[in-house]
Amino acid sequence: MDTLWTFVVHRRAQLVTDSYLHVSAVVQSLLIAAVIAVLIGVLVYRSPIGSAAATALASAILTVPSFALLGLLIPWLGLGVGPTVTALVLYALLPILRNTIVGLASVDPAIVDAARGVGMNRLRVLARIEMPLAWPSILTGMRVSAQMIMGILAIAAYAKGPGLGNLIFSGLARLGSPNALPQALAGTILIVVLALLLDAVFVLIGRFTTSRGIRD
Repeated sequence: MDTLWTFVVHRRAQLVTDSYLHVSAVVQSLLIAAVIAVLIGVLVYRSPIGSAAATALASAILTVPSFALLGLLIPWLGLGVGPTVTALVLYALLPILRNTIVGLASVDPAIVDAARGVGMNRLRVLARIEMPLAWPSILTGMRVSAQMIMGILAIAAYAKGPGLGNLIFSGLARLGSPNALPQALAGTILIVVLALLLDAVFVLIGRFTTSRGIRD
């Protein structure tokens, strides 16, 4: 533990920079995935066949091993941010898409009929009624995706991606040298800590963006 603490103290500037890059890549990829998944969910949630097809496709992407997916993307996108963000977006789609479909489909039809009865068109019903009611489910999907891609990003060091994965890979490659194990441990522990902090942020977002009636 003393060696680990010494490493953290001596490399704190690098650790802060790598932590920032790690969180930044996760958040940006998550936002892109959320936009794509919600749009697809809105388009297909009324169609059982469309919902099943979209979910199956997203599920199939999730079964591809991360090393294999990165290897397939590198020839097209090169090394660095391109393949990393693309892989994270693809992996983040399923939980958000599935929860979007479930959330929208679970809205009480009587509420939708009442909204249409007072003159709301289809778009206004979606924006004013269905999306707010489905939001807690969508946010839960985003939380799941965030935790998942937080760890997957570490593997993206294989494609020279940003973040703490480079620290872990470098430490594991030099096992036996004095700072190798502390370096790998520091990167791993920071990823866990950042994942917990990001999840806490989502909890706060949920409390401030979900009406009390829906929460209760």
